[in-house]
Amino acid sequence: MAEDLNKKVDELEAAAKKYASKDTVISIGGYEFTPAKLMIAATIVSSALGGLYGTFEVYKDYMGMKKKIADYITPDLSEFDKRLAVIEQNSAKTSDYTRDIKNDLKNDLRRNETVTETIERSVKQSQREIDTDLKTIQKDLRASLDRTRDDMEKLKRDTDSRLDKLNREVDSKIQKAIDNPLANK
Repeated sequence: MAEDLNKKVDELEAAAKKYASKDTVISIGGYEFTPAKLMIAATIVSSALGGLYGTFEVYKDYMGMKKKIADYITPDLSEFDKRLAVIEQNSAKTSDYTRDIKNDLKNDLRRNETVTETIERSVKQSQREIDTDLKTIQKDLRASLDRTRDDMEKLKRDTDSRLDKLNREVDSKIQKAIDNPLANK
């Protein structure tokens, strides 16, 4: 076995010397090639085969996609169309309802503004009337207090003058009683 292996290694070395040298010329089908030309030719052939393989794969995918497109069945979207129609109807109703609510709110706001303005005018008018009445009452009260004060002063003068007169009369009667000699006996 070692002998066979050595023999094979020797054969390979001989083939390498024969085919790998610079001066080696290989003749194929009447054409002569050097090892460098064979390498370039092998590169070109492998590139061409790789390109052909890639083209074949693209063509195979194209044909498969063409078959899938030809066999394609459009899905039934009628249920979606019905649902969309219902949604559009609901949307329209909601839009109408929203518009009605908006208009009602505007009208309510206008009514509230009108009522508020009316109340404000009424309150201002009432305030003016109350202020006028209060001034009149204060004026009348001052006049009444002045009259009462004058009446009280007059009453006080009258009372003081009557008391003075009464005191004089009492003093005079006491004096007469003291001066009367018969009153002591």
